[in-house]
Amino acid sequence: MHIGSFKLTVMFFGMTNSPATFQVIMNKILRDLINEGKVTAFIDDVLVGMEIEKGHNEIIEEILRRLEENNLYVKLEKCMWKVRKIGFLGVVIGPDGIEMEKEKVDGVLS
Repeated sequence: MHIGSFKLTVMFFGMTNSPATFQVIMNKILRDLINEGKVTAFIDDVLVGMEIEKGHNEIIEEILRRLEENNLYVKLEKCMWKVRKIGFLGVVIGPDGIEMEKEKVDGVLS
């Protein structure tokens, strides 16, 4: 599995219910890719997961194009490209499936 992760840098400060509003914007911008199961978006995190590498770059280019068209930009130092495993919302996603982050499990056990 090839995974890419983006961290967006734009949030609407001073607005009431800002995260929910931003989530609606992301859902609208990426709707078709989300519906096809190619992309997951949670507020300012965008995750692209593919079983094979073919087509991965094209989807990333499409996402970046759509973000730019909507004046949204990624923070490059927080981006990860073509990794086999990635932490996302407290879990680790990889070729073996989804696991809890080790730190979270250790915290519960101790």
